[in-house]
Amino acid sequence: MRVGILGCGAIANIITNFAMEGKLGVEIKFFYDRDMERAENLASQIDGRVVLDLEDMLEHVDLVIEAASPRAVEEMVPLILKGGKDVIVMSVGGLINPQVREKLQKLAKDNDCRIYAPSGAIVGLDGIKAASIGKIQNITLVTRKPPRSLGINTEEETILYEGKASEAVAKFPLNINVAASVSIAAGQEIDVKIIADPQVDRNMHELKVVGDFGEFRTTTSNLRCSMNPKTSVLAAYSAIKLLNSLNENILVGT
Repeated sequence: MRVGILGCGAIANIITNFAMEGKLGVEIKFFYDRDMERAENLASQIDGRVVLDLEDMLEHVDLVIEAASPRAVEEMVPLILKGGKDVIVMSVGGLINPQVREKLQKLAKDNDCRIYAPSGAIVGLDGIKAASIGKIQNITLVTRKPPRSLGINTEEETILYEGKASEAVAKFPLNINVAASVSIAAGQEIDVKIIADPQVDRNMHELKVVGDFGEFRTTTSNLRCSMNPKTSVLAAYSAIKLLNSLNENILVGT
């Protein structure tokens, strides 16, 4: 399988490094970023090709990894789907708007392709998807990050937001993909609290789910990418695992 990358930041760098080490079951070949220098730097590491326009790669790839921004999901993912290509969406916050999600779903159906959203920077999505078959009474997510990764400077624990996931994604589009992933997996908008905490040095997500199945809680404490403190290493790993699973004959998990 030949793969192109849209957005050449921290996640794309980790994926490319795995490809260089022969740990990826696909061929990463094409790169696009509005910052041409970033795309060229990545492409040069793996004998790849930079394209000046996203559509220039579509006839040469089977799948595109979107690792750019929620805005790119709305503006550029439709081009990928219209080209009949599968897409992995890393900026899951771009899917939380039901109208956007329905539009992309229709495009994927009409063009016989698929949209994949990896589990990203949190554990427990398989459990949530299974629980959604029954009735989920309540889901809460507490995201706790170092102030720097949230773009602020404070020496005290500060609650930046408390409310519904869609508004959290709108206020913190590059920091709260997890809230979107959980909401989409659950089939309902979840309650979110975002805390800037100078006492932590990792991106942390505490999830509580209560339903007719019972109850579970998870805590994910993520190491941050050195290139971008807003990005967790686990998010990139989830994309790599998804890519590898496309060639596997035994699939574990929902």
